[in-house]
Amino acid sequence: MPRRTTCCALVALAATPIAAPIAWADENTAADTIEEIRIEAVRREVPAEALPNTIRLLGRQEIRDQLLISTNIVDIISSQVPSFSPSRQKLSGAGESFRGREPLYLIDGVPQSNPLRNGSRDGFTIDPSVIERVEILFGANAIQGVGATGGTINYVTLRPSDDENWELRAEAGLTASNDLDGDGFATRTAFTALKDFGALDLVAGVAYEDRGIFYDGEGRRIGIDGTQGDIQDSRTLNFFLKTGVDIDEDMRLQFTANIFDLDGDGDYVQVAGDRATGTPAISVRGDQEGIAPTNQVATFSADFNHADLFGGTFTAQAFYREFEAVFGGGTFGGFFNTGNEAPGELTFDQSANNSNKTGVKLTYSNSNLGIDGFGVTGGVDYLRDKTFQELAQTGRLWVPEVVFNSFAPFVQFDQTFWDDRVLISGGIRQEIAELSVDDFTTIFSSGSTAVSGGAPDFSETLFNGGISIEVADGVKLYASYAEGFTMPDVGRVLRAINTPGLDVDNLLNIDPIVADNTEFGVSVDKGGFSANFSYFISESAFGQRLFANPEGIFEVRREPTEIDGFEASLEYAFGDALLVGANYAALEGQSDQDGDGLVDEDLSAENISPDRLNFYLAATPTENSNVRVQVSQFMDRSFNDASTATDFEGYTLVDLLAGYNFEGFGRIDIGVQNLFNESYTTYFSQAAPSAVTRGNRFFNGRGRSFTLRWSARY
Repeated sequence: MPRRTTCCALVALAATPIAAPIAWADENTAADTIEEIRIEAVRREVPAEALPNTIRLLGRQEIRDQLLISTNIVDIISSQVPSFSPSRQKLSGAGESFRGREPLYLIDGVPQSNPLRNGSRDGFTIDPSVIERVEILFGANAIQGVGATGGTINYVTLRPSDDENWELRAEAGLTASNDLDGDGFATRTAFTALKDFGALDLVAGVAYEDRGIFYDGEGRRIGIDGTQGDIQDSRTLNFFLKTGVDIDEDMRLQFTANIFDLDGDGDYVQVAGDRATGTPAISVRGDQEGIAPTNQVATFSADFNHADLFGGTFTAQAFYREFEAVFGGGTFGGFFNTGNEAPGELTFDQSANNSNKTGVKLTYSNSNLGIDGFGVTGGVDYLRDKTFQELAQTGRLWVPEVVFNSFAPFVQFDQTFWDDRVLISGGIRQEIAELSVDDFTTIFSSGSTAVSGGAPDFSETLFNGGISIEVADGVKLYASYAEGFTMPDVGRVLRAINTPGLDVDNLLNIDPIVADNTEFGVSVDKGGFSANFSYFISESAFGQRLFANPEGIFEVRREPTEIDGFEASLEYAFGDALLVGANYAALEGQSDQDGDGLVDEDLSAENISPDRLNFYLAATPTENSNVRVQVSQFMDRSFNDASTATDFEGYTLVDLLAGYNFEGFGRIDIGVQNLFNESYTTYFSQAAPSAVTRGNRFFNGRGRSFTLRWSARY
């Protein structure tokens, strides 16, 4: 069954071209079998044409397939979206960008990103076993509030089918390195129960994964990132519960809880690499000092929906999220000293980012206002984010407690014409926010400097608009403009203050970093052929680079940045037995780094991805079997900096997956990552300025690995 592509790809079959033929024991959920679904990340029910920009859906079946290549959900997104940076294959996502900017991660609309002290851990907050689909909105937008300057990635969790029987899903998997090294094995198990009782429905799941060490294409243990954190040599445990009550035919109340815990085992230490000799960092047996890096996240939400309130739909969501990310430690030349050490003594410490979010989202949509084709959506959001960074070994605060309060009303209009062949949409959001910091004192390495607190505030108006035209059956043109925003990393600024007599009101400019995204595209859906082509321009008058002014005050430099790119996807289905497809992205980005008014310095590899071409071929030889081959070509990139040290030498990776559904037994799947055992250094390690001078960030990527998985549904 071919993947259908509208101008914004709001089709469930975009999730997996071969979803129907290879379904394991009727694995397809409603998200994979219906032609169009509501995209929850946009917060309103509108036709596909109402979103004239690029959207990609990863459905349940495609997620399951790609888990044979990597159980890291960020790896999966990176592999399927060429304008998303190549994954670092680490716990830290620092340097992983989406269209050259930061993505906003959500779980059922609950924000997971932490811009006030960005530790780049927000992609690892839920296990893939309870994700029904991933909604990927390309480009800046303010639909969900702060954070989406590059796009929005919404993890939509499982829901039961209308069948009132229990649905039980089980899986067990084993992953091994190319040489079947004993410490390179990983095991994974997951169990999920779903049931619709009628007025009440329930989803409950538990998943556990124990990962070994990773090996590169030369058979060497890949260096563990003991400071920023790693997914190798770690364990993950996830508990999930969602229950809903249909109060009557129009009203529904739903509660969701997800508890995610990723803990490093701390069984390996790193031997730094040597870039001059091409020797990558490796891992050797040893005990990491202190607490091994962890991610511990608890997300709770309550959702209420009224499908017929004064002729429209009203939704309300209240949420609470606790987040703690522990980073690896060190003495760092005395950086964490307390001032009470003996001469020559160095104090070991390590930091932990903490963020607690509380929020409410109210939305009302109505398309029954007496004007044919006209709809309006309005609402208001409230967010309270309390963030701080502590030093776990000594109990000191490195970043003081920062409280961000945001209140944001918004309204959106949609109008269709000419039998819905033309749709115009537009909207406005007013963001009103305050950041509050009490008096605090910096740590010893910053001079134990006393800083007076304050409560700076801002108000920002954000616009969006778009048009979609169906110029012929199956052919649509679209254009859009949208503004997204994020907050500067104020925690990094506050912790580095070393000038006495400052106060927060005068120190921090917390005006949001606003990114404007303009996009033009065309989509084609003709029989077995589908294609989408888009060109975008993303501009921002404010960057995020930190600098110290002549008075020694650290600020977030507002650097103009400009990014533009071309994206394309094509797919053709030869009946139900064979499908071929390709997608491509080419991005360019510059900024004004010297303040001369010219946007002429290339954005670094920490901010922009290399050009990439993906190709895939999927075959279904029999009703119960499937084979898929996928190729990713990362192309060379050079930067106009002073040397060639950051030049990127591209590489090509090939993956293979196959499966067979045995009646009465379940399904057996086999996946081979990096089929030809390519030995390569990751994009970030090759080209990011913060990595090229450090042997402890000179990492190779994973070599060939094998995954064997059994799964069943009862």
